[in-house]
Amino acid sequence: MTGRPVPRGDLVLEQLPVPAGEAALALLPRLEQALAGGAPVAPYAASSPAPLLPPHGPADLPDDLAVVVGTSGSTGTPKHALLTTGALRASAQGTHERLGGPGQWLLPLPAHHVAGLQVLLRSVEAGTIPVAMDLTDGFTPRAFADAAARLEPGVRHHTSLVPTQLLRLLDDPDGAEALRSLDAVLVGGAALAPHLRRRAADSGVTVVATYGMSETAGGCVYDGRPLPCTEVALDDTGRISLGGATLAHGYLGRPDLTGAAFTTDEHGTRWFRTDDVGHTDADGRLHVDGRVDDLVNTGGLKVAPRLVEEAVVEHVPGVREVVVVGTPHPQWGEAVSVLLVMRPGAVRRGPTAADLRAHLRGVLPDHALPVRVLVVDEVPLAGPGKPDRRAVAALFTVGG
Repeated sequence: MTGRPVPRGDLVLEQLPVPAGEAALALLPRLEQALAGGAPVAPYAASSPAPLLPPHGPADLPDDLAVVVGTSGSTGTPKHALLTTGALRASAQGTHERLGGPGQWLLPLPAHHVAGLQVLLRSVEAGTIPVAMDLTDGFTPRAFADAAARLEPGVRHHTSLVPTQLLRLLDDPDGAEALRSLDAVLVGGAALAPHLRRRAADSGVTVVATYGMSETAGGCVYDGRPLPCTEVALDDTGRISLGGATLAHGYLGRPDLTGAAFTTDEHGTRWFRTDDVGHTDADGRLHVDGRVDDLVNTGGLKVAPRLVEEAVVEHVPGVREVVVVGTPHPQWGEAVSVLLVMRPGAVRRGPTAADLRAHLRGVLPDHALPVRVLVVDEVPLAGPGKPDRRAVAALFTVGG
């Protein structure tokens, strides 16, 4: 399976269509070749046309380029991160070290996105063959449990999920039992709510919350602690920078974006300036509060959506999922607006804004209390497990 080759001297960047489910495992030999160096690939979903890569010259393709992976950020600007063999090997080795050693992986994610692709690449690095879910009927707890049952005995077992998948598995007895059988369940792609983490722990599931992005070869901070090959820095505004061996070389064909996001300090450490803000706790663990452009500016005061989301799920009965966005307000500039998905059996109407404010007064500062609320059947997504906050904000406009 090959796509359009893009030549660069003696290198050829191959656009690689990636099928869903078990068929993705047929790509392991090609990915092993890419990880060995000199034969880079640009994966994309086989169900979609090959994307148009940005114009680029020879200097855009480093000699040790292995994979060009599209970012799933919410800025609307398509970007393609250049991941080298060194970055991917450092990421795999750091992951296995943090998890107590290499093992066999279960693949439940699309393998053209960085999280799913890393399941395959970590398997190549570990010399193991992963087990892929049958996605014929989409992601189902039954299919996940069947895949987990096919893992080889006597080795460590790992998987990588997004929070929505974790929630669905915990809601299903077979899914929860399959999760308990694994040595580590990495959860990333979106924020892992504290209540969901507690529920997983209470169910006997070993969850590891990961933070990272395509530009860092996927997750590089596990449970608030950077991998051995990663460094974390915060500026005066709380903006997060990530440094170390897993960083991408830059963006394909976009030296302007590369120069704005990637820097090298006086000690020779390369840094990637993320679009996220966060803080560290007393134990030095990183907590990500949200994206800079997701902050709600209401009456001149900034509100981190993640903090409101966590408070809603923690203190408002019947809430299954929540997304907080800022929507235009004539007096305050933006209003804290809350999209809710209720649990099965909860009152369909859901709580009103007044109900939310009553539950959260004293938990959140007054300026962070919700002004608008909308109840839907499911959260719009952008990429695997990521809420599409633009689509969410548009729902409030449609709803008046």
